[in-house]
Amino acid sequence: MKKPAIIFFDIDGTLIDTQTHLMTQRTQDTLKALQHHGIRIALATGRAPMELPEFDGLEFDATLTFNGSLCYSPDQVIWRNPIPAADVQQVIANAADIGRPVSIATLQEIIANGLDDDLREYLQVANITPEVSSRFAQVCRQDVFQMMIGCRPEDWPGLVKNAPGSRITWWWDRAVDVIPANGGKAAGVWAILDHFHLDPAQAAAFGDGCNDLDMLEAVGTGVAMGNALEELKAAADDICPAVSEEGIWQYCKEKGWI
Repeated sequence: MKKPAIIFFDIDGTLIDTQTHLMTQRTQDTLKALQHHGIRIALATGRAPMELPEFDGLEFDATLTFNGSLCYSPDQVIWRNPIPAADVQQVIANAADIGRPVSIATLQEIIANGLDDDLREYLQVANITPEVSSRFAQVCRQDVFQMMIGCRPEDWPGLVKNAPGSRITWWWDRAVDVIPANGGKAAGVWAILDHFHLDPAQAAAFGDGCNDLDMLEAVGTGVAMGNALEELKAAADDICPAVSEEGIWQYCKEKGWI
């Protein structure tokens, strides 16, 4: 494609190597160079706003969090889409039926009604240790944008049983994110594109997990990282080298975007 007007970037496994937990200086310089060449840059992550890493000297033109359920620019909220309250309670009950604790994310905090090994390791990717608290039921009455649950693929249908306003997205086979049924990164991408009066054909996106699948399909050029899941590579328009090989820099340079 010709030079895009905006590029969406997943964080973990895309901008940040999940082994080193770092973004290289060359990748940071690439993002700055894209902006210098008039291309908007946007984060597109399953993380909550309070979990976002510090990117020294970088200000993104837009940020998509909670897998698309909360999107904002530096000066305003663009899209806000919490999980229906009845679904929050139903998913918690469904998780209890299979003996799984739940962590929920509101705008203010991440809190859990317990932790198991799967959930603990899942959250540690983003350096999160949620508070396990008796306040859990009280906090659940606030707007919940995402629920995190350790489980296996065979558990997925049961987790969202009788919760029609919610669905599962995932990037690891030992845990899932529960998000609004009408959510997902694609919904957030569309809201941000509408905010900037852009067409999907003017956008590109980079990702590595299955929670990036709808995002890559929602833009003109969807690029899977070399370290991406095979399902994502199969659906992508293009594949760049792995995050450990500074794939974003290599791809953007090859395409003449920087």
